[in-house]
Amino acid sequence: MPGYDHRQQVFAGGLDFPLMVVHRDALEHNVATMAAFVRDHGMELAPHAKTHMSAEIAARQLGAGAWGLTVATPRQARVARGFGAGRIMVANQVVDPAGLAWAAGELERDPGFEFLSFADSRAGVDILARHAASRPFRVLVELGHEGGRAGCRSLDQLLDLASYVQAAPGVELAGVAGYEGALKTADDVRKYLHSLQDAVEHVRIKSPILTVGGSQWFDVIGRELVATQARILLRSGAYVTHDDGYYRERTPFNRIEGELRPALEVWAHVLSTPEPGLAIVGMGKRDAPYDEGLPIPRRDGVTIVKMQDQHTVVRADGLKPGELLGFGISHPCTAFDKWRVLPLVDRDYRVVGTISTNF
Repeated sequence: MPGYDHRQQVFAGGLDFPLMVVHRDALEHNVATMAAFVRDHGMELAPHAKTHMSAEIAARQLGAGAWGLTVATPRQARVARGFGAGRIMVANQVVDPAGLAWAAGELERDPGFEFLSFADSRAGVDILARHAASRPFRVLVELGHEGGRAGCRSLDQLLDLASYVQAAPGVELAGVAGYEGALKTADDVRKYLHSLQDAVEHVRIKSPILTVGGSQWFDVIGRELVATQARILLRSGAYVTHDDGYYRERTPFNRIEGELRPALEVWAHVLSTPEPGLAIVGMGKRDAPYDEGLPIPRRDGVTIVKMQDQHTVVRADGLKPGELLGFGISHPCTAFDKWRVLPLVDRDYRVVGTISTNF
């Protein structure tokens, strides 16, 4: 893995390209902005660490007051535990025996450790129960919606599952989970949030948790769940570095006061100009995300035609081999996983730290 010396200037020579950099000011601004938003709306943040899987970024989020970390898999939970997280939520139904054995052992080893996971079926609850040790697995019953990813499809199904959890050994009902990110309109989100509120009121447990996604609709969540008698945990993840594409178009800060700033940028050399108006850039699918939109050229007059494994074909006039081009990215959740180490830079592109990832 490359090393990055502090105060090294990105464009002064000595660094390999293509190179993705993390802008410190934008990163710190985004962490502070979301910490303030949840605090001002009576919620808590359990940021989804699958976005970055970085100890350095997790430390910033926890230091800003995050409740704990959210992850998608037991393996990510182990990594997040290594980041120092005392509370971890797996935002899925966990069925992996090895992962559950680790979680049960960690709960037994550390009485202060909190571990939450989702369930949307009796079969899933039974798997948890079989792997429980001295401390029960705390469960959030998940309410989905038609066409959604997972979760019970009706309130009756969810309440039946909640009763099953309460009667089963080795598990403990902690509250309700949902994911609104696949919904298309604010009205659909409001209706779904009201269903989640109904679910929380019907489970009738002491100090329930209600957790929701929150990257695209946290403004609606902040308004609609303000009076909910539950601990609201927002699982937003992509906010931490934002982007110049997918989330720039969808951020709630397009509707409310405030902003998130893009913190990721890729720089690459022009390798070839084989035809007039055509250039080949040394950045490809292994360097930048392409699943939710192609990278965004920083230079006017440059248009991406297509991306390949190691190359990006662009239309532009006047480019020469050896020139460096900068690109913003679209969708940070598939940007970090392409890099093991990234330089953290200041406004003058001086290296001021390192961001490491563990995928």
